[in-house]
This record gives sequence, C-alpha cells and structure tokens, in this order.
Amino acid sequence: MIRGGAIAAGAAAVLSLIAWAAYGGHAGWLTLVSLLPAGLLVVAAGQVLAARRDRIGGLRRQAAVVGVLAAVQAIAITVLFVDLMFVSAHDAFFAAIVVADTAVLAIVVAWAFGRRAMADVDATRMTLDAVADGRRDVRTGVTGRGELAELAEDVDGMVARLDAEERARRSLVAAISHDLRTPITSLQLLADAVHDGVVDEATAREYAERMGTHVRALGALIDDLFELSRIESGELRWSMQQVALSELVEDTVDAMRPQAEAADVTVTAVMGADDPLALGDPARLQRVLFNLLQNAIRHTPPDGTVTVRATTVGDGVEIEVADDGAGIPDDQRELVFAPFHRVDPSRSDGGTGLGLAISRAIVEAHGGRIWIADAPVGTAVRVRLRTAVPTRG
Repeated sequence: MIRGGAIAAGAAAVLSLIAWAAYGGHAGWLTLVSLLPAGLLVVAAGQVLAARRDRIGGLRRQAAVVGVLAAVQAIAITVLFVDLMFVSAHDAFFAAIVVADTAVLAIVVAWAFGRRAMADVDATRMTLDAVADGRRDVRTGVTGRGELAELAEDVDGMVARLDAEERARRSLVAAISHDLRTPITSLQLLADAVHDGVVDEATAREYAERMGTHVRALGALIDDLFELSRIESGELRWSMQQVALSELVEDTVDAMRPQAEAADVTVTAVMGADDPLALGDPARLQRVLFNLLQNAIRHTPPDGTVTVRATTVGDGVEIEVADDGAGIPDDQRELVFAPFHRVDPSRSDGGTGLGLAISRAIVEAHGGRIWIADAPVGTAVRVRLRTAVPTRG
C-alpha cells in the first residue's frame, strides 16, 4: 500500500512539474490536484480488491476489474480537468468521447489478457488432472515466455521425470522378478525332490548343496538391493577421511587374486610416481573396487589381463580398472550403470546385476564420477574422486 501510494504520488508530481514547465505554475497545480487524489484512490481500491481477489473470481474477472478500475480513473481525471480548466463544451464533449473509448478498449484488452492467461492455467490444470488419473503421455502445450509459461514448463518436466521414474521402477521390478524366479524355481524343485524321497541320500546331499548355492545368491541379491536403497536414500553415514589409493588398490587386488587365478586371469596394479590421496570412506571405496574387479575378471577371457591404475589428475584422483575382454558398445556405456542391465540379456554371468549401480551410487555420494572410458581394447572403467589434503605429522 505504501509503495503503491508513493509511486502514484511520484507520478503525479513528475507530471505536474512537466505541466508547470510547459504552461506555468497554475497549470502545474491543477495537474497535481487532479492526478494525486485520483491516483491515491485507485491505488487504495486496487489494494483492497487484490486482498479480496478470491471473491472476484478467476483471472478473467480479475483482469476485467483491473480494466474497469483504469477506466474509472481515466474518466474521473477527465471530469476534474474539464471542471477545473474551463474548457469549452465542445472540447469537453470530445474529450469525454475519447476517454469513454479508451475505457472500453482498456476493459477489452484486460479481458483478452485474462482469457489468454486463463487458457494457460486451464491447460496446466488439465495436464495435472490427467497425471493424477495415471496418464504420463500428456503435456501442457503452453508456449511463450513469462511466469505461466515457466510454470507450465516445470509441470511438463515433472511429468517427463515421473514417466521416466515409473518406467525405471517397472523395469527394476521386472528385472528383480526375473532374477528371483530362477533360483526360487530351482529351490522349489530341489526341495520337492528331497521331500518326496525320489532321490537317494547322495543325490539329496548334492541337492542340498545346490540349494545352499541358490540361497546364498538370493541373500547376495537382497543385500545388494538393500544397500543400493540405503545409499540412494542417504541413510548411510560416511566416514570421510584421507585414503591412500596405493594401499587400497594393492589390498583389493591381493584379495581378488585367488578369484582371478581360478579364472586364469592376471590382475596387476600400476601406481603412479606419486601416492594419490583421495577423500572418502575407505570401506565404501573398496566396495567399488571389488565390484569393478569382479566385473572385469568375469568378462575377461582365460589368459587375459585386468589392470588397475591410480593416478593424480588435475585437482582430483582417478582409478581405472581396465580389462582386455569383449568391451562395451558405445550405446551401452551409460546403460550398464542401471540396476540389472546386461549388455547381452540372454547371458547371465552369475552376478546380481547391481555391482555397477551400487558403485555409481557410492561414487556420486562422494561427490565423484564414474564412467566407461575409451579403450583400444576391452573395457576401461574410471572413477574420479576429490583429492584429500595431506595431513602434516
């Protein structure tokens, strides 16, 4: 209210000064006493109407009220000028005609603006209603610039994200169902065979071992799903500290060497001249390395090689796990980080399908980045982390 009144008073003062400069002090004074009261009354009325706009109705009516208010101000000021400045009846008549026409046009234009704005609001509301009914293929169709266009753009973006998230969730549920069906079906068949006594004791022991294998696979899958959920929800607490990558890499490679030897794969660690220091949670970073090494060993043919490198790069540190396997097609490089995604859907490599998804979640929680890098042969997965400031002893 105060700001609007100050603007009205300032406008009246400026216009009065212009009249005074053009036609003298009397004209300036008449301009001031004509404009100032009308301006303050219009501002006051506008503030009252704005505070009670919910009683007026929609944007169309609100715009029409604004137009009427402007028209009333124009008519009132014209009447004052006619009365104070003693213009002829002829001049007063035509001034009244011009003001009346201007008032009508102001109302029409205000109504048109309100109708266009209301059309954008209706389109946005109809889109939200359709989304609430379960549709995800709808968009507002609102174009242009301004607050309503930005709002409609946000709604369209929200619908697109919701659609993508629901597709991802359906794919995740389908993938989980697929990965659970095989071991559960096998468990059921083995348990029925043992229960019905259709196998001898030696075969029953063999079936029990197979059942244990399937149970462990199910347990690993459930553990990975639980961990991924906790990481993405931010429930885990991170112990951020200085991590010597050379020690971390060597320990992880040593732990994975028996598995690599069983697959007839050579695993080597190549460290730079410096000793890269990363800022992170050692246990979680080692989980990332375990996942990457397991994948690399699993996809490397016999007599193949997996190489782990850790170096300082610019203001960060990088770890690379490279193998000389079949490699990953360019169009699959981003998809492999999705839960349960397999480059070859017909092939099961014995993993849970969550290793890379968990690795990405852990790396991003550290403020880092993980990606598939270009490699002359095979696959090279790189992890970039923040550098830790060395502590002084």
